[in-house]
This record gives sequence, structure tokens and C-alpha cells, in this order.
Amino acid sequence: MTRREQYEEQTEQLVMPIVNKNNFELVDVEYIKEAGNWFLRIYIDKQGGITIDDCELVSRALSEQLDKNDFIEDSYILEVSSPGLGRPLKKEKDFERSIGKEVEIRLFQAINKQKEYIGILTSYDKDTVMVELEEGSSLTIQRKNIALIRLAFDF
Repeated sequence: MTRREQYEEQTEQLVMPIVNKNNFELVDVEYIKEAGNWFLRIYIDKQGGITIDDCELVSRALSEQLDKNDFIEDSYILEVSSPGLGRPLKKEKDFERSIGKEVEIRLFQAINKQKEYIGILTSYDKDTVMVELEEGSSLTIQRKNIALIRLAFDF
């Protein structure tokens, strides 16, 4: 397990009681370096959507726990937010609730000379994702080849 994965796992353990107490859903925890700064990002959601006050509540409570446990060696910026429209599908429950919906998929390696697909998510398992494409054909993609999968949205 990498240091990043350890930080994410330990943070998830600290934030779960806070999230559960407030009837929120923990969407994701990520520890990532961007533009020379480390960010610890917590994505939460709830029925009807997350508010700024919800984010502040979780941020304050989690910050207190992180200060007590002090397991992250680097200096970092804590961010708590809604996953937004571009929410990636990561957990099994994300895939389950997205069956029958249009998804956008970006691949690490091209399939049929193409690295991006949009289609209806028809099924999934631990190794593969199956989508129905616009022309009526089906495509099975290895999950390890998926760089990003999220709900497709039109503007």
C-alpha cells in the first residue's frame, strides 16, 4: 500500500463517523499533489445536495480529528466539497445506481482506435464494465483500462 493510499484509508476511517452522524454519503477521499501543493480532498453528498454549511461542518470536525491523529507528514490543504456534476464512478454503489444511465468513459489504451466512449451502462462486475453504444452495439471494457468513468451530462 502506498503512502497516499494509507493517508486516504486513515482519513476515511476518521471521516466516516462524522459523515454517518449527519446522514451524508462519503463519495471519495483523495490525497493528491497539484501545482506543488498537497490536497486532502473529501467529497460528500446527500439527498437533495450538499450545502456550504454541510461542507464546513465536516471540515471542522475532520480537521480536529486530523490534528489529534497527525499521521500525514506533509503540509496539505484540506478541502471538503460536493462531488459535482463530473462525479466519477468509483465504488460499487456508484455503478449500481448508474445502471441504465448514459456514461462517459475515457481509457488508458484505445479500443478500436478510440479512447473515449459514451454509452448506456448496462452492467458491470469487478473486472469489466458493459455499455451499449449509440449505434446499438455493445462494448465490454476491462475496468483496469478505464482512466475515468462518470455520468455523461449535456449543457
